[in-house]
Amino acid sequence: MVELPAKLNQPPILYTFRRCPYAMRARMALAYSGINFELREVVLRNKPQQMLDVSPKGTVPVLVTDSAVLDQSLDILHWALAINDPQDWKAGTQAQLEEIALLVYENDFSFKPNLDRYKYHDRHPQQSQSEHRAAGERFLLKLEGLLEGRAREGVLSPHLFGENVCYADIAVVPFIRQFANVDAAWFEAAAYPQLRNWLHRHLSSMLFLSVMNKYPAWQATDPSTFFRLT
Repeated sequence: MVELPAKLNQPPILYTFRRCPYAMRARMALAYSGINFELREVVLRNKPQQMLDVSPKGTVPVLVTDSAVLDQSLDILHWALAINDPQDWKAGTQAQLEEIALLVYENDFSFKPNLDRYKYHDRHPQQSQSEHRAAGERFLLKLEGLLEGRAREGVLSPHLFGENVCYADIAVVPFIRQFANVDAAWFEAAAYPQLRNWLHRHLSSMLFLSVMNKYPAWQATDPSTFFRLT
């Protein structure tokens, strides 16, 4: 676990790629927490040496802080929420927090591989694209069930674990977006009405839209570009 500072002495630097779902959730967490950070957009086929110097694994996101380098998106998310969590994204009982963490783990280590095989099915010819999609649908069914439960409880804008957003919503939504975009017509017609509504609400939120602005690829000679949610 990384040591979490009580305050920031200077804005951290985030190496990011606009369309990467891991980077999306890192940007959303930083923006939500009101953390002013320097944004460095990366071209993945031409990664800047400055990023590789601090994180040789060469994937985004990478956050460079006063005291640490965080190159896992969930570490960045939890780091940001430890500094400021104004809407209590990490609220809940111990049992609820464990359930939330398990869902995010399933997203990252079970659903994401199925998503990749569905999206890049030509690289995985052992099964058809529809078979890869069906494997990913197991997670969609779980999310639909969670959201249906909130709707039955009378929650007008249900989220995955209650009436309010929690960090699982933010951690999962970029990956569901990616799955839906593989075949948008199929997703819009599929039997996941609650999940569609949940996805569309998040994708139209000010938070999500603010972190999806386009930036030119960062060069070392560029002036700093700072992001802050307004």
